[in-house]
Amino acid sequence: MKVIGLTGGIACGKSTVSCILKELGAAIIDADEIARQIIKPGRPALGSIIDTFGDEYLRIDGGLDRKKLGDLVFSQPEALKLLNSIVHPAIVEEIKNTIISLKGCTKYKAIVVDAALLIETGLTELVDEVWVVSVPYDIQLSRLKKRSNLTFKEARDRIESQMTDSERFKYADKIIDNSKSMEDTREQVLKLWQDSIL
Repeated sequence: MKVIGLTGGIACGKSTVSCILKELGAAIIDADEIARQIIKPGRPALGSIIDTFGDEYLRIDGGLDRKKLGDLVFSQPEALKLLNSIVHPAIVEEIKNTIISLKGCTKYKAIVVDAALLIETGLTELVDEVWVVSVPYDIQLSRLKKRSNLTFKEARDRIESQMTDSERFKYADKIIDNSKSMEDTREQVLKLWQDSIL
């Protein structure tokens, strides 16, 4: 079973492409969802985060204040590196285990690892192809501000904390331009699916 690594910058429309691939019969491993699971109360990663950054990043209900921590790490590169060193190994391990369990499942036509940091975390070694979803910077910035209700600076900091598209393209087997209509994106994904999977 082919394993596709799906990546792209924040607010580029990766989730849209992931939904289309799911409709086509792919099993989706969502790195963001795994990240949310591993920082739930009682999980070791949350304890490590609080030990490192302090109790002020805990909400009253015992969960992580993701917005507050995000404001810190996206404005301080060293803090982001520190956070990533805590959460990335746990996310990668979970993804590896999920790929192994899905490989024996005949109901799916492919496995898609949907991960913004696919390249940075070395997950490319676990996939057969890398598909990059791309939009121009100005569209990305506008979508992110609107989607997450961020200021210009907050949105820019989040985008600039990630790898650029030109860097991602060096690893890409396929590139999906998500700057036009939903239908245009769907047509691109369908063609790639037919060429790569069917």
